[in-house]
Amino acid sequence: MKIRSLAAAAAIAALTLTTACSGSGDTGTNDSSGDGNGLTYWASNQGTSLDDDKAVLTPQLEKFEEETGIPVNLEVIGWNDLQTRIQTAVTSGQAPDVVNIGNTWAASLQSTGAFMPFDDEAFEAIGGKDKFVEAAVETGGAPGEDPTSVPLYGLAYGLYYNKAMFEEAGLTPPTSWEELVSSAQALTSGDRYGLALAAGSYTENAHFAFINAAQNGADLFDADGEPTFASDGVVDGIKRYLDLMQSDKVVSTSNVQYENAIRAVNDFATGKVAMILNQNNANNSIVANGMTSDEYGVVPFPAPSDSDTDVASHVAGINLSIFEASANKDDALKFVEFMTREETQTALGRPFASLPVLNGATPNFTDNPEEAATFADIYATKSKPLPLVPAEDQFESTVGNAMNQMFATIASGGTVSTDDIRNAMETAQDQVSAAAG
Repeated sequence: MKIRSLAAAAAIAALTLTTACSGSGDTGTNDSSGDGNGLTYWASNQGTSLDDDKAVLTPQLEKFEEETGIPVNLEVIGWNDLQTRIQTAVTSGQAPDVVNIGNTWAASLQSTGAFMPFDDEAFEAIGGKDKFVEAAVETGGAPGEDPTSVPLYGLAYGLYYNKAMFEEAGLTPPTSWEELVSSAQALTSGDRYGLALAAGSYTENAHFAFINAAQNGADLFDADGEPTFASDGVVDGIKRYLDLMQSDKVVSTSNVQYENAIRAVNDFATGKVAMILNQNNANNSIVANGMTSDEYGVVPFPAPSDSDTDVASHVAGINLSIFEASANKDDALKFVEFMTREETQTALGRPFASLPVLNGATPNFTDNPEEAATFADIYATKSKPLPLVPAEDQFESTVGNAMNQMFATIASGGTVSTDDIRNAMETAQDQVSAAAG
């Protein structure tokens, strides 16, 4: 599945984006002449705004230029646009030298042949493969092949809870799904809800389809790379997640309008909800809303009490890739080495609230050592990579958007049954199989 699959994925994604494919500043045209004019770098939006990211990254890029003499032309791209921008770059040939990718896209993008493999020589140029956390480097591409991306920022999901609300209700942090639901019900009253979800985000919904399925012992693809979205474990996991709004009624129906996780985070930080399921980069928005790190706690996303696994997250994060068409590969490798140095990781870890991707590095995204230890443990021991198959991006688009629609049905007063979910997953399977065929 090469360009045909990518084009199919792009068509699906284009229907789901709320913002047209666009960006600010540089157009993203690759410096293909190799004449020393520098590198073009597309960075993903990690902070509170595109401008905030530019302010954080610029001093590091200036430091890199002082050291190497290589200027870096930066463009920060929002998540609603980034995947489509990359897909357009792949098919048009008008690409940057270096780009941030969601690590879940790695195998899909690798299958296009548009990205430089990190072979032994390339890894040696950036300091060696062994410097990275093993779980992080495994997200770089398909198993058994040289990866076409390397880790940059680590992330993991956790369950944030408001300590004062829990104490007032006489509750302890939940350690099972059943406790999560019962706590959320006890904390739902009037305009306050027990939990907020990004129910209108296809990426968030797809992530939790994967995590809930994993807690059921189910996989999204079989050994041959064929989708298994309609299997009992996947369907039951999605039903469990949808029921937080549908039957448990601990999530406001207004959450169907939450097209990104920030809106749920803001509800938590301002006391409108007692819990959120979010990655550790929620900290920036929590602090910006005036909530301090001693006012909340974090525990792993709990599985059902009869689950045989402690999977609580996918191995989330951002990777760096170099376009194969770049005429500046040596300079690009120098940049990747710089961005994955411990001092650069430390400088960016706090403002971007990311977990270190380097072995032995200490998390500095929070001033709460207990929170840092919890997320580091989730990332290293309780996270499972999303499927490392070329069709992973299509899984996110098809399943995530199907869940968007199901949440919308619930929010408008309708009912979503197990059969409805299975039918939607069979449709998603057919779409992915047709694109691959």
